[in-house]
Amino acid sequence: MQQSAVPELALAHTHTRPIHWIATATAVAAVIAGSSFVQPDAATAAQPGPAAKPVTAPPTTTGVDFPIECGPFKVLVQKTATGDLDGDDRPEAVAVVRCDTGMGTPPNGVYVLTHGTDTGDPARVVATLVDPKDRYSVTDFAVRDAAVTATLLGYSTADVPSCCPDTKDTAKWQWKGGAFIRSSPSKALGV
Repeated sequence: MQQSAVPELALAHTHTRPIHWIATATAVAAVIAGSSFVQPDAATAAQPGPAAKPVTAPPTTTGVDFPIECGPFKVLVQKTATGDLDGDDRPEAVAVVRCDTGMGTPPNGVYVLTHGTDTGDPARVVATLVDPKDRYSVTDFAVRDAAVTATLLGYSTADVPSCCPDTKDTAKWQWKGGAFIRSSPSKALGV
């Protein structure tokens, strides 16, 4: 063990006394108290850069007046899908609708919906892609890549019973030139 070159009397000031502990505790308390008055700016989740576009919820089918005649029966919305179909950064909804007759196979209508004119107004129908008068049943319905696709089951003649569609057709609609254009040719195939 090596001896210290400095006598022990010279290191007397290194021994702690109660006054040292009181002074240290007072200094720490002052720093903590002072830091409570200095606060950083509020944190935000937004990243710096271009202004974010407001998110618009897609329209719903609640309260929509669909152009389908159901007589004493209610309108039944069977399927819906959403997407930005016209490129305006606001989603539209597409609904497959039929009369809720409780029996048989009533034909479907396919309608494109957009938000109501005023806030709080129900959505409104802006296009009819499939008219119920054409007697189609709609299957494999989807909205993808700004297009509406569906499989249409129909009838080769008016004599074919509604229970048993005998033709199958695929359809695809896209917004072009201010209207929904059907891009898939209408080539009905036997079922």
